[in-house]
Amino acid sequence: MHDRIGLAAGDIYQTLEQNQETPLSRLARKTGLPVNLFYMGLGWLAKENKIDFRLDKRTIYVSLKK
Repeated sequence: MHDRIGLAAGDIYQTLEQNQETPLSRLARKTGLPVNLFYMGLGWLAKENKIDFRLDKRTIYVSLKK
């Protein structure tokens, strides 16, 4: 399972490289990952301090750390 989570994190990272800051819901759709793998991959990237989150009203945006 760890390998699948790592691959999901890689997919999310590549999607963010191409799209810059992206709303969380749009990022999930763009990756096409199953919901559980999407959130596990997102957690992996957050744990490794690779991504930033920004809350604007009711929308969460995700971007790569600079």
